Amino acid sequence: MAPQAVLYAYLRERLADAARPGRAQLVRAGLAAVFAVFNLPWLFVARRVLFGSVWGMGRIPYLGPWIAWQMLGWIFAGLVAVYVVGKAAVWSIKKLRGARSAVRGTTSGEAEPRSPLTAHRAPDSVISRRRFLARATYAYAAAGAALSTYGIWNAERLPDVTRRTLLFSDLPPGLDGLRLLHLSDVHAGIHMEQDKMQALVAQANALAADLIVQTGDMIDIDPAYIPRYVQAFRDLSAPLGVVTVLGNHDRYTGEAAVIRGVREAGQVFVRNGAHLIERNGAALALVGIDDPRNWKADDPQPQDIDLALRRTPPEAFQILLAHRPGAFDGAAPRGIPLTLAGHIHGGQFYLPVLGWSAGRLITKYVMGHFRQGSSQLYVSRGIGVVGVPIRVFVPPEIALIELRRSPPMPPRSPAALPGGSRSTPST
Repeated sequence: MAPQAVLYAYLRERLADAARPGRAQLVRAGLAAVFAVFNLPWLFVARRVLFGSVWGMGRIPYLGPWIAWQMLGWIFAGLVAVYVVGKAAVWSIKKLRGARSAVRGTTSGEAEPRSPLTAHRAPDSVISRRRFLARATYAYAAAGAALSTYGIWNAERLPDVTRRTLLFSDLPPGLDGLRLLHLSDVHAGIHMEQDKMQALVAQANALAADLIVQTGDMIDIDPAYIPRYVQAFRDLSAPLGVVTVLGNHDRYTGEAAVIRGVREAGQVFVRNGAHLIERNGAALALVGIDDPRNWKADDPQPQDIDLALRRTPPEAFQILLAHRPGAFDGAAPRGIPLTLAGHIHGGQFYLPVLGWSAGRLITKYVMGHFRQGSSQLYVSRGIGVVGVPIRVFVPPEIALIELRRSPPMPPRSPAALPGGSRSTPST
């Protein structure tokens, strides 16, 4: 709220024309009304935060545009700060140059004549500060409306399909070419009703993946949506099955009820263990771990991973299914080739030019593909939303991943040794 308060106080003084009292009063009244309306949701949000649960805030009408307004306010305040710092720097440079010119003029005994063109500026050639502020205010409001509209549309539409091919040198030949569909963060609830879930299932089935996995947060917060999730996702199918792990919102909903619903939908639920799949004589272990019961950022979950690996055949090719991407820091040192995760939703707000996402406040693994040595991680941007029904430059996503064997490395030529001799491989 702070940027809007500063902006309101500034515009109230600058936009109003003191020479026209009647119009100035109308301008100030209009600014006060706009400020009050756009900040009215603070009454509901503050009440929820202080005396209730933040998870129900998505029910507040027009909360998405309001969040966009708040975000835009901070961006606007940042741009104003950059402008003020830049203007101060330019002013300092001009003052320094002026002082140097004065010193040179005193030394030479001559004063530099002022050009008649720069001595006076025509008042009509420069836009007035009041008019500039008025236009900036209109542009600010239009940008907020456009950002809100785009963000809400982005959150409500069906997810993009991201297609990736991941290479592994140790992938068994029987798993070469396996197509895996990664779903995450459906968040069945007020912003993900049954008809939208049915459309999502139809979209997923049309991709004809060999295997489908879900990395948690099937339900947002309300257990009343579990039957609707079951009814929609009962039609989700793949030749090698659908395998699922829990997320933190599933625990908030009631993990026993969510697990029961997942199984009623025909899915395989895995918790700190592994589900084995055989394909063309090769074994694939889908290692699933529970969501950590803490708020530690990028928790590597070593105990959960170790427990799951003790229940996993070591000869199987392993894929770790985790809700939070921090588990990758525990999977990579243990040699797990691939980790799939979600949880962050890409931050739901991303600045493309700066390359910054709100998710960076939570984790270094916000979205996309990462590597540590021979281990790889893919973090889904998720399907649904949490709290606020808005996604700014972070579209929803389902990822179709194809596993391929790395081409064999070309043999190295024998290294030259001192004296002109060459090393020969031992047999």
